[in-house]
Amino acid sequence: MSTSTRRARERANTRERIVEAALHVLETEGVAALTIRRIATDVDYSAPVVYQHFANKGALVLELVAHGHHLMLTEFRRAAQESDTDRRMMRIASQYVRFAGEHPHLFQVMNDPVVDADERRRVAEPVIDVLKELLTSWSTAHNVVLVDLDQACEILWGTLYGIASLSHLGNVGSDRARRLAEQALRTILLGWQAEAPANSRPASS
Repeated sequence: MSTSTRRARERANTRERIVEAALHVLETEGVAALTIRRIATDVDYSAPVVYQHFANKGALVLELVAHGHHLMLTEFRRAAQESDTDRRMMRIASQYVRFAGEHPHLFQVMNDPVVDADERRRVAEPVIDVLKELLTSWSTAHNVVLVDLDQACEILWGTLYGIASLSHLGNVGSDRARRLAEQALRTILLGWQAEAPANSRPASS
């Protein structure tokens, strides 16, 4: 192994340790406890070493936001493996709310305005793309024409975020929130089906 390769690997390992430590602090204590000095202490590095990888706390938080969306992306891709398009959408609803319940501090920072809006959209884009793919498959299966796919995704995403937030704030329990999310998504989808022109629907048997 060349010296440059070894150094690159060591640098990657150091960065990974920093992210893991930051994620642990965030998940157990919340974003207020997340500081460069605290992370440096937890991984037994000096603060300047951490700053070599992350210019400031904001950069570190953005990395955690990206990590959170990667976890959510994994769940969405699993949902995409369902053979039935309706079950795929219901699973998306359930998994989104479950994620928020299992990672409350991470979910909060993923949706916090402390992170630049453009940066949040950038790291969330792969998840949104999967949602668009699932919604496109659903609309094709039901002969529903969605004139504005972006708007349709925003409606679904906003609905799931709102219900997940109710669970996050403790207004409803996690299990009830998942049922509400599925019910809300089902209602929206049925509404879109009902609005579809009669000649675009499959003929009744």
